[in-house]
Amino acid sequence: QVQLVESGGGLVQPGGSLRLSCAASGSIFSINAMGWYRQAPGKERELVASITSGASGGSTRYAGSVKGRFTISRDNAKNSVYLQMNSLKPEDTAVYYCNADLIRVGSPYQYGYWGQGTQVTVSS
Repeated sequence: QVQLVESGGGLVQPGGSLRLSCAASGSIFSINAMGWYRQAPGKERELVASITSGASGGSTRYAGSVKGRFTISRDNAKNSVYLQMNSLKPEDTAVYYCNADLIRVGSPYQYGYWGQGTQVTVSS
């Protein structure tokens, strides 16, 4: 059994900041890429940021709409990924989902796992 649990969402004013956290637990052998996605009402889920599993911190990728405002990071020892969100805008309002590509103990296959989502609302 593998679980991804997100935390850190909430209501924030435009220009404010939030930090999302996601911890993976269970029978995990290894975690490769991790990422954050978001889905706003009436829209498709989109990639916000991703990070690979490099020992020196991994390489990152960002959606154009968040580049320069959001920073993704991870702690491999804690099987965790974080998203620091600064200069938030109303259009950042969405449910944010954590994703991890991982291999379970005893399995040769890699699968993508999702968290339950955390609501981020940017409003005055």
